[in-house]
This record gives sequence, C-alpha cells and structure tokens, in this order.
Amino acid sequence: MPRLRVPWPVSWPTLAVYPTARAVLLLALTAPAGLLLASLAPQAWIVAPAAGAALLALVLLDALIAGPLRDLHLAMAEDAEVGQPVRLALTAALSGARATPMAALACDPRLADGGRATLPLALDDQGRWHGDMALLPTRRGTARLETLWLRWTGPVGLGHRQVRRPLAHTLRVWPDITPVRSPALQIFLRDAAFGLVARRIRGEGTEFEALADYEPGMDRRRIDWKSSARHGRLYAKEYETERNNQIVFAFDCGQAMAEPLAGLPRLDRAITAALTTAWVALKAQDRVAVYGFAARPLGLSPFVTAPRDFARLQRSAAGFDYHGEEPNFTFAMATLATRLQRRSLVVVFSDFTDPTSAELMIESLGRLMERHRVLFVVMADAELTALATGAPDDLDAMARTVTATALQRQRMLVLQRLRQMGVRVVEAAYDQIGTRLIDAYLGVKREGSLG
Repeated sequence: MPRLRVPWPVSWPTLAVYPTARAVLLLALTAPAGLLLASLAPQAWIVAPAAGAALLALVLLDALIAGPLRDLHLAMAEDAEVGQPVRLALTAALSGARATPMAALACDPRLADGGRATLPLALDDQGRWHGDMALLPTRRGTARLETLWLRWTGPVGLGHRQVRRPLAHTLRVWPDITPVRSPALQIFLRDAAFGLVARRIRGEGTEFEALADYEPGMDRRRIDWKSSARHGRLYAKEYETERNNQIVFAFDCGQAMAEPLAGLPRLDRAITAALTTAWVALKAQDRVAVYGFAARPLGLSPFVTAPRDFARLQRSAAGFDYHGEEPNFTFAMATLATRLQRRSLVVVFSDFTDPTSAELMIESLGRLMERHRVLFVVMADAELTALATGAPDDLDAMARTVTATALQRQRMLVLQRLRQMGVRVVEAAYDQIGTRLIDAYLGVKREGSLG
C-alpha cells in the first residue's frame, strides 16, 4: 500500500495552538467570578483580568508541553472498486502527547458521507500512534483526498496543537468485479471447460459435431436410432455450441439508473453484472463490447476477444459517467444498430417509471429486434414492493400502497409487452441480477439464435 505525499516541515499556517473545551469553560467562568469579586471588593477588580491572562498563558504552556510532531505517514491504495472498502492507515510520531490524538480527513463525498472522515488512533509498543479505517466508495470516478488534520492535547488538557496538511492524492474508483474473482464463478468456469457443464452446453448447441456413447442422464431425444441399430449399441448426437458471437452490453446512464439502490447507483449494479457475464462470455470465446448512452450516445468500445483483455472492458465501463437527463432510446439504439455489422446479442440495462416514458424504449427495442437478439435487464424495485405490500395503517399509508400497486401493475404491463415482442426480459433483485444474466446468456447460446 503506497504512502501518500505529506508536506514537511510544518510551517505556521499548518501548525496552530487552540484552547480546549475545558479551557474555554474556565475562561468563561472568570467573567462572572470577576463581577462578583468586583462587587464585593472593588479594589480587587484586577484579579479577574489577571486570572484570564494566567489561564491563557497556561493554555499556551500546556500546548508547548504537548510537544511537536516528529513524523507523519499516511498510506492508501491508488485504486479501489465501487462498493468495496479501501483501507487507509495513519502513523504519527508525537513528542509529548499524553491524551489520545484525533485525526480527521477531508475527501471527496463519494468516499465518505459529507466528505469528512475521522480516524481513531491507538498507541503501539514503540510509542507511535497508529490508526486505520475503511473508506467505502459509492460512485465511480476519480476521488481526491484533500486535507488531513491531526490534533493532540497537552498533559493538563487546556491547550492542544493542530496540524493541517494538504494532500496530493487521487483514488481511482473502478467498477466492481468482485463476482469475477469469486470462487463460485471460478468453479463454474472450470466445470464449463472440463466437466458436466461442458457436456450440457456442448450437447445442446445447434451445429452437429459427432456421435458419442449414450450415457444415463442424456436427453433421450438426441439418440440416433439408425446408428444405434446399425452398431447394436446406443449412440447420441452431440452438437457444438456457437462461438465467436458478438455480445454488446448497453447501459442506460440516465437519471433513473443514477438513483441509488441499496447504497450504490443502479448503473454500478448493472456494470458489475455485465462485467461478470462478459468474463463468462470471453471464456466461451465470444466477442464482447460495452456501450453507454444517455441523452446522446456515449460511445461503443472495441470488441474484446480474449480474457486477457478483460481490463479494457473494465476501463471502458468505468468511463460511463452518471447523467441527470432522460435517455434518448431512439437515438441510442439507432446509432448502435449502424455500428453493428453482424447479428449480435444486445443486453440493455435500463429502468423506467411509467408506460409513457417507456413507449419510445419499446419502439426502439422493437426496431433493434429486426436484426439482433435483445435481452432487457431491469432490477426489481424493493422499495416499491415494500410500499405495495405494506400494511395501510392510516390514510397516508393507504394512498402510498395504492400508488405503489398501480406503478407495479404498469411496470408489469411494460415488461409483458417486451416479452410479446420477443425480447427476453431478465428481472431480479440487485444481488441476484448477475447470476440471472449469466443463465439468460447461456440459454441464448443453447438456443443457437445468434448465428
């Protein structure tokens, strides 16, 4: 984990002395005490200002006894994935601090709520203060670490020192590809290459490859009765699954997809599911590209043909920023259709709020279906479901339930229209959408409808 550059040495604008809350309280008490003393003994009025000055001197002396900052190191990675914690470690060497120091960090709001994070510090055996914390990126892009503050208090607790350091560090937040590295997916891909899944995919393709001995568990409809009768033993036909197909993952980067779902934007949930499926597709020797659009097309990446180039897909998907406008499906799908020179599987990630806003989407996907195979992926709205199924305890709750039920019904009508057009719809919760999409992709390959 690399260390961040922290400016050194400390100059006056970055090192300051402040009174603690205890000192401020004592200083505030000197005023009424002075008034009381002046009313009882007017000739002793000088005692109150003298006490205040003495208290200020104690604050300064206490801060000086706290000692200077000898060394400071801040370590953090340069890359992170959205929705995955990234560790940050702070080490400080202080000369005379008695109380536990406090550290605070000003950063990009996508790393911490409000753009501010605090680090708890603890003393180690070597007399150095250590602290670490996890920042959770909630959006992709380049996040900056702006400023670091470190404050430590003197032995009396009246004054403390504070160091302010500007930081020159940027954190690149990439799409989350944790599912690609998961053991479950690796086991699945291993079986797909060498085990039972390979036989299932190979046996349910469209291009005849060879005859093989029939084994229990095979589909009986694939038995070649003529060859079996000729050789006196059962033979089954094996088909080769199509390869070198073109898969395009199209992302709606508009307003609806920028809304958070369980803490992360829907767009980031979609990119994670798409990259997971893209990894499976590359392992199956298909060609994969990503495409983004909002009010206008945002670009189509070159087709990637090998797993070793998977990072290019990740970088291309990371470039799709969040947009606050409504997507232009007509422009986006027409542009994509002109860029595709052969029949492809187009996986569209989007969302909609009502049938009116979805009308142009349905029309555009219908035109795309004339030449290509289309998968439409939408994440189930758990909040809408909770409102629709909630108990109507009062009139406001009843109104929300009725409205949510109507929106759910409209949503089902739109998805039903897409299914009637021939679009394969994948709808699931955000944490299941990746698995469902992989199943849908493998189902399309078994059908052999891309050749």
